[in-house]
Amino acid sequence: MAAADLLYEEDLFCPQCSEIYCVPVRLKCGHNVCRVCLYKFWEWKGCRECPVCLTVCVPGRPPVNLALKIAADEYQLRRSSGDQDVCGLHNEKLTLFCQNDEEPVCLLCQMSKEHKVHECCSLEEAAKQKKTEISTMLESIRKKLKTLNKTEEQWRETKTYIQLLVTFSIFQCYKQDASSILQTQALQNEKAIKEEFQKLHQLLWEEEKTRLKLLKQEEEVRTQVMCEKLENIKDQIRGVASIISDIEGALRREDLKFLKDYKKTKKRVKCNIREPECIRDILINSAKHLGSLKFAVCKSMAKIVQYVPITLDPNTAHSNLELSEELTCVQYSRRQLLPDNPERCTSRLCVLGAAGLTSGKHTWTVQVDQSKEWYIGVVRESVQRKSTVFLNPAEGFWVIGLCNGDGFWAQTSPPTKLVLKQRPERITVVLDCDKGKVVFINAADLTTIHTFRDRFTEKIFPYVSTGLYEDDKICSRLTICPLTITLNVE
Repeated sequence: MAAADLLYEEDLFCPQCSEIYCVPVRLKCGHNVCRVCLYKFWEWKGCRECPVCLTVCVPGRPPVNLALKIAADEYQLRRSSGDQDVCGLHNEKLTLFCQNDEEPVCLLCQMSKEHKVHECCSLEEAAKQKKTEISTMLESIRKKLKTLNKTEEQWRETKTYIQLLVTFSIFQCYKQDASSILQTQALQNEKAIKEEFQKLHQLLWEEEKTRLKLLKQEEEVRTQVMCEKLENIKDQIRGVASIISDIEGALRREDLKFLKDYKKTKKRVKCNIREPECIRDILINSAKHLGSLKFAVCKSMAKIVQYVPITLDPNTAHSNLELSEELTCVQYSRRQLLPDNPERCTSRLCVLGAAGLTSGKHTWTVQVDQSKEWYIGVVRESVQRKSTVFLNPAEGFWVIGLCNGDGFWAQTSPPTKLVLKQRPERITVVLDCDKGKVVFINAADLTTIHTFRDRFTEKIFPYVSTGLYEDDKICSRLTICPLTITLNVE
């Protein structure tokens, strides 16, 4: 006997969503609920209560009611793949139509508890009536399609016109179709890249000006020294030339006159004439200016260029989050017009890292400052991004957070209260993919805040979530801290 035959048909429907059970779980109170429906109800309710009787459930994951799941699956299979003309419950021919449930039923169904008080009619009569209703509704849809086609044509004309306006604001492109959104994103990235390279060009230009200025200064100093040396040697040359001229004149005199002035001439010819000075290090120090020039410039750039181990992915960011130019800072902001692509997180105010991690040890530090609400950690690639789920390892989240400015929690199931000696302003996240560990450390005193242990079977992404606006004030930014850049010579 099939499992579904042991139960009434109404027992196979979830009391929360009114659909056939999909992975039913049994609660302590005895009620059964779809697991997805239960978690959504707990998320909305904020506590672990039974959706039917509101009895508080015990901690942990409720067990799957395997017998009920098998019965529901068999019933669903019979409804979907069985004989379309035969009742899946009673194996009788479908001859009536239930107006209340809007589905074909057999005579036994009409007499059953479920349909006994319902209004039923023949299949022919119901088909004629329902086809008329559907035809009327279809005509309305056709009119809407016509309106949409006309609007699309108008928008395409608008797009062509906008592309001809060079000065038109780039943000208006968001009003166009998907190709325009991609074009807009490419233009924004192009603009950002040009701005960054403009900064680098400016940095190199300033470095070039500084080095040319030092070269010019050295040239001026050494030229001034050489000018002074030349003046000195010219004076010396003139003095020696004068001595030679005087002696040559004495030699041309008569013997008596020469001999009378002999002592004076002899003294003059024995005068001490200094050797020319040997000037060293007077040339431009080319080695200083040209030696390892590229390396020296790189060292100068390293003082202002920042490197962060984690880059945030704007394609995953919630539309109410604003990222910095270099994709290292995030904060809550006004809603932006962004495409709802599959990667984007829409259920929570969060953004993921750009690169997925599968092996090795990875470390990054997040500056949280005095933010009153935040969540940081890692998530697996397959987490639900469009629907709300619990932030716990079972759903693919390994995160800690600050809630309402006064409570630090590790998002386990149930959440674990964290008792900290001091409020952290910078938190280091250490992910060891091979050992299955996520460690959170207070960067100020290197004390461990919390450690998750699990087994990672898919890509893991960094996770950052911010708080909302408070009293019309912008919330603090969450920033991935840069690392110190050093140039090593081997």
